Amino acid sequence: MNTVSKYLSLVKFAHTIFAMPFAAVGFVYAYATLPAGAHDAAWWLTRAVQVLLCMVFARNTAMGFNRWADRRIDAENPRTAGREIPAGVIPARHALRFVAVNALLFIAAASTINLLTALLSPVALFIILFYSYCKRFTALAHLVLGLSLGIAPVGAYIAVTGMTWCGGFDIIYALQDAAFDRERGLHSIPARFSARTALALSCGLHAVSVAALLWFASCCPGSAWFWTGA
Repeated sequence: MNTVSKYLSLVKFAHTIFAMPFAAVGFVYAYATLPAGAHDAAWWLTRAVQVLLCMVFARNTAMGFNRWADRRIDAENPRTAGREIPAGVIPARHALRFVAVNALLFIAAASTINLLTALLSPVALFIILFYSYCKRFTALAHLVLGLSLGIAPVGAYIAVTGMTWCGGFDIIYALQDAAFDRERGLHSIPARFSARTALALSCGLHAVSVAALLWFASCCPGSAWFWTGA
């Protein structure tokens, strides 16, 4: 495995597609609400690339930091012991260096858009990095992860002028480690409640997500493509 592949695997780069719709929603909404002809095609294309770069760099920062912060926990968990840092594929200090580079690239990319995105970029970084420590003291860590993705539409909208879904999904993901988390004193909804209760809460959060998406669609200019996507 070459160096690039190692780091792409570290941050599960292929999963970037799951975060992309959040930024796209804010971007498209801004496009639909601005006056026709406000900007030319080249301007929109440039902004789309800038938003995409910000999203990729921010996600790399968050995932890399999460793997670094959890390296000792991952080493003790049979399910995660094979991850790059505990398995020795990537040294911890190199992973932290990767995080720092991506964080700086995120701030640089945000700064090329406008002053407000530049000023808010450290705030966004704080939120996405803070998540990595939440499971050490609260079972609501899933919602903090949801918030990390939930701020993407706002960022994309600001660049041009899904909090409950991700939280619900992360509860399902955390079911794999419920017993391990209880043993190590880590916090999650599956570790605190039964699997049945955790899945019920996940279903409730997904229902809120669908309702919020449909409400948002009703506020936007009519579009068959948007409703089909919803």
